[in-house]
Amino acid sequence: MAQHNAFYAQSGGVTAVINASACGVIEACRRHDDKIGKVYAGHNGIIGALTEDLIDVSQESDETIAALRHTPGGAFGSCRYKLKDIETHRAQYERLIEVFKAHDIRYFFYNGGGDSADTCLKVSQLSEKMGYPLTAIHVPKTVDNDLPITDNSPGFGSVAKYIATSTLEASLDIASMCATSTKVFVLEVMGRHAGWIAAAGALAGEGEGQPPHLVIFPEVAFDRKAVMARVDEAVKNYGYCVIVVSEGARYEDGTFLADSGNTDAFGHRQLGGVAPTLAGMVKQDLGYKYHWAVADYLQRAARHLASKTDVDQAYAVGEKAVELAVAGENAMMPTIDRVSESPYAWEIGAAPLSEIANQEKFMPKDFIREDGFGITEACRRYLSPLIQGEDFPPFDNGLPRVAHLKLARVERKLPTFTL
Repeated sequence: MAQHNAFYAQSGGVTAVINASACGVIEACRRHDDKIGKVYAGHNGIIGALTEDLIDVSQESDETIAALRHTPGGAFGSCRYKLKDIETHRAQYERLIEVFKAHDIRYFFYNGGGDSADTCLKVSQLSEKMGYPLTAIHVPKTVDNDLPITDNSPGFGSVAKYIATSTLEASLDIASMCATSTKVFVLEVMGRHAGWIAAAGALAGEGEGQPPHLVIFPEVAFDRKAVMARVDEAVKNYGYCVIVVSEGARYEDGTFLADSGNTDAFGHRQLGGVAPTLAGMVKQDLGYKYHWAVADYLQRAARHLASKTDVDQAYAVGEKAVELAVAGENAMMPTIDRVSESPYAWEIGAAPLSEIANQEKFMPKDFIREDGFGITEACRRYLSPLIQGEDFPPFDNGLPRVAHLKLARVERKLPTFTL
């Protein structure tokens, strides 16, 4: 059977385990060398394909590729770049096909979230219209855990473990000093529209009075009076109050508590700063001394505290993507299917991209406590298995060992393309 080359790219905000998916894709491609020749990676995601800036992954040793499994960040470079509408900006998509033709690329693996799933679907549709035999498979990834159909999204379990751990550890710090110092601690976590990461903070405590005392979700309209009353109650009852708040916290009218007024390349509102905003309310309304922290990139880069479940699942979806491709499947995404809750068991399935692209999965109502400030037992049962297990990276001289790639470039064959 004739060999053809594969293209792999990373998209959007990275995770602690996106490189584990890359490892799964590349190692599976190498096992299928009867069908797949070289693997090319896009430098800085889909931009690498458009500008013909390709990395020859065959130049990397098996040991280096294996090391991707315990390396955070995006090894080949990621990007926030959304391809325009296919009808009005057909030239972009045609350029992709031209690059794929020039380098005999017949397999397209795009590792990202909902917007990336849409790109992958559009590329698949155009290749069919243009008569170019391209198999396009989306490899799921997002810390926001908002992809539909799949039980959870690779990248989320490790963020959840980091946030739950950080909430627990910071709570012990606040509790030890609250008699004479800080009374309120606010931790801001990612989550524009869905409160999955904020919910994970609630795993830090279980039972009356255990922190966090409030979790603020995007799915629940922010009521300043009700929130301040709950903060005051916690301080008076327990001596301190710990709050985990999603960056996407919003008022009844949909306005974000913290909105910079800017948008990113995907058209999403730029958020950040809800922790100091909320802390300022506490100071103004209650007068309590406070501290706040923004987990920001730390939460999605913390490979040293990754969930083993998450690492295993991230690798497995990368591997499955290749299995689907060589089996002739197209416009599909590997999914994580929960087979059993107790004991927790999972397997890898698949779903069509037409049911996934540009869809968001929000926190179910029965996962949010009736008062809107915490999680239910059903949510705890869902979240808990995803943070289980440790998968520590090897350490050298006290620091995690990471993969160091050659990132050898492929010679360009086409004219320069302007984005």
